[in-house]
Amino acid sequence: MYDHIGLAVKDIALSVHFYTAVLAPLGYVLCSRDEASAGFGPKDAPALWLYASNKPRPAATHVAFSASTHDAVDRFHAAGIEAGGRDNGAPGIRADYAPTYYAAFLVDPDGNNVEATYMR
Repeated sequence: MYDHIGLAVKDIALSVHFYTAVLAPLGYVLCSRDEASAGFGPKDAPALWLYASNKPRPAATHVAFSASTHDAVDRFHAAGIEAGGRDNGAPGIRADYAPTYYAAFLVDPDGNNVEATYMR
């Protein structure tokens, strides 16, 4: 449905560290990096772009990433906590979404709510 997503971040190095950690269990890598931006996605196909910005942000954004297994969701969450993210929902079934909706939520260094989800 989308081609790419761009998020403004305050500290590009901190955000690159966080997203490198949380996206690795999902099979995504850092594809592009310079002083002002970074792109993540499948190798050679960045779809999540981070842009350094000093402008105030009005509200946090929610981004959900597909995972291939429950274990990948668990590793996403653990890596995010280790990389400085805040827990916003431990890995588990979210029956209010769907009976097999397995997800975990983190708050990234800029206050965005990031999720990994797996549905069988």
